Amino acid sequence: MRKKIFITGASGFVGSHLVEAAQNLGLEVHAAVRKSSAIEPIQQYVDKFVYPNLGNTEELKQLFEAEQYAYIIHAAAMTKAKDEEQMKAVNIGYTEAILAAATTADMPLIRISFVSSLAAIGPIAYNSETLIDESTPYQPVTVYGRSKRDAELMIKAKFADKPISVFRPTAVYGPREKDIFILFDTMNKGLDPYIGKNPQKLSFVYVKDLCDVLLQGCIAPQQGLQFYNISDGLVYSRYAMADIFKQTLKRRLFRIHVPLGLVKLVAQFSERLYKSSAKTPVIYPERLGELTAENWGCAINHAVQALDFNPKFDLERGLKESLNWYKSHNWL
Repeated sequence: MRKKIFITGASGFVGSHLVEAAQNLGLEVHAAVRKSSAIEPIQQYVDKFVYPNLGNTEELKQLFEAEQYAYIIHAAAMTKAKDEEQMKAVNIGYTEAILAAATTADMPLIRISFVSSLAAIGPIAYNSETLIDESTPYQPVTVYGRSKRDAELMIKAKFADKPISVFRPTAVYGPREKDIFILFDTMNKGLDPYIGKNPQKLSFVYVKDLCDVLLQGCIAPQQGLQFYNISDGLVYSRYAMADIFKQTLKRRLFRIHVPLGLVKLVAQFSERLYKSSAKTPVIYPERLGELTAENWGCAINHAVQALDFNPKFDLERGLKESLNWYKSHNWL
């Protein structure tokens, strides 16, 4: 009999790849989605769609006891919001409700994987002698990062003795991703833009590698609460993506460095312009701080040792596969 897995955020970018990977592992996949979610792209990988209120502990507990899940992956999150309290209600409140229900329900729970973010820790100095590891102090620079930090602190305070693996992926890319794709779309028009001229150290993880380690975080034997920083294990210059783009799609790009001061003015203007809108601008002051951070270099030693994490995709291999997907599906 196949073990059951409950996955939140299943219709999102990471979630859509996650349900496929879970199905390929032979698990019975139950996807938690909203009634408004587009489920057609993932239907073939999902055994059952469920529509719970992720903020209601009792409703979740009833669902968990009815379905008898062995594994839970909580990948749903709010990444953009006009109001910090709204983001906290989702990223902290939903997480607490799910964990409270899962750890008190009468079901054969083996382990929970919670998708946090390297944004919870924040960047470090360019010349730092060490990479960001699990002991690096919290210094998030965005509302999203603070919400993920506070979710982690909540888990440490209330669920420290429970079978939970917390994952902090760095920038995730791959087919169907829409945020980093904005950069590829710009490059496809012949531009290779950068904010300022200061060097940066960046890290990335291909979505397939992330999904593999999230599932391994459910299945591999572990003691109590664990935290894992996740990247492909390498550190890249700010120009690495553009260089691979040019090589893969055989394009000539015009590289331009836009002065930081000018972009700050645009970010401030955009924030004021969108003040009464429900939408969030592409560039705003907090986001600018994240985009221009000096060093997102990430150590993955703990995941390698505890979960046998062995990333199969460096940036060149993963980006080539992604760009070819975007091209074949007429995104580029």
